[in-house]
Amino acid sequence: MSFTDEEVERYARHLVLREVGGPGQQKLKQASVLLVGAGGLGAPAALYLAAAGVGTVMLADPDTVDRSNLQRQVIYTEADLGQPKADAAADRLAALNPHIFVAGYEGWFDAGTADELVSGVDLVLDGTDDFATRFEVNAACVRHGKPLVSGAIGRWTGQIGVFAGRPCYRCLVPEIPPDAETCVAVGVVGALAGVVGSMMALEAVKLIVGAGEPLTGRLLIYDGLAGETRTVRVGADPECPVCGEGRP
Repeated sequence: MSFTDEEVERYARHLVLREVGGPGQQKLKQASVLLVGAGGLGAPAALYLAAAGVGTVMLADPDTVDRSNLQRQVIYTEADLGQPKADAAADRLAALNPHIFVAGYEGWFDAGTADELVSGVDLVLDGTDDFATRFEVNAACVRHGKPLVSGAIGRWTGQIGVFAGRPCYRCLVPEIPPDAETCVAVGVVGALAGVVGSMMALEAVKLIVGAGEPLTGRLLIYDGLAGETRTVRVGADPECPVCGEGRP
């Protein structure tokens, strides 16, 4: 798979980067990524993955663009209000990089959809704020052996984790928390979505090109108010209903 002169110019800063170079950029061009959620986290992550030259970018989101989204979902503009997020985001990515393939899915992400979409890609990013959807995404990734980059934000705090086999996301969150909060209820500073979404894209690029140490089996927690980060290791739960030793 060769690059056109336009692509060589476009990816010049990657091509001179020791950890990427020509071979790494080829891996990016050959890669397919699914983003579940084209909101606060999916928006910056999708922009950077498209700009990086990921060959196929799939976007799954059932919502339409609302004016309240524009405070943090930087992929959209006023002209997109009322439009399906998956379509509007796909159009923006295609305009950003005409050398990649972009597609949007507007339906709900249930078990059947999860298997269909996850099985056809190399890597999945989950930036949703719904635990039921997160559980479906995680289970599909485990079933099909796909790495999962998971991100979450609320108020001034965000987290990013990478899961590949065991431990999985359900080892970290066994059940839906009874006091689960959403950005609608507690608010979120807009720039935090950019920080965490960009870090999700960075982890995805590392996984694709094989650079550095991805956050596999670890959770990075970022405190925006304090300007501090800490990283904790996620242990594999032997009783996990998804990846545990005694699962059906």
